Amino acid sequence: MSNNPVCWFEIYVNDLQRAKTFYQAVLDVELIFLSDPTESQGIEMLAFPSNMEGYGATGALVKMEGVSAGGNSTLVYFTCQDCAIEGARIEGAGGKIEQEKMPIGEHGFIVVAMDTEGNMFGLHSLK
Repeated sequence: MSNNPVCWFEIYVNDLQRAKTFYQAVLDVELIFLSDPTESQGIEMLAFPSNMEGYGATGALVKMEGVSAGGNSTLVYFTCQDCAIEGARIEGAGGKIEQEKMPIGEHGFIVVAMDTEGNMFGLHSLK
């Protein structure tokens, strides 16, 4: 792996406005609306500010039907050249695929899975 391993995070929320107010107040930042990358699943997203030239990952608050806040509701995405390659290794390593490789519009592709400890994580690639 030639890059830093984490490329994105998501914090799932039940009340997007309440979470926005909280994180903007605590971090003294302004969150930015992101359109639904799937254009069909009714996902609401507010992105944290980012500097693509700087160190570290950025992410978003996400409200999505069927995904509750709390517990296992923070999702870390690992950078991949093609997330299908790493995704194909998950079940053989003892994990479980939750979402096969799927497009997220102009932002590339993701795979979502559970590790052997029951932690959900994601894989992201541009192709």
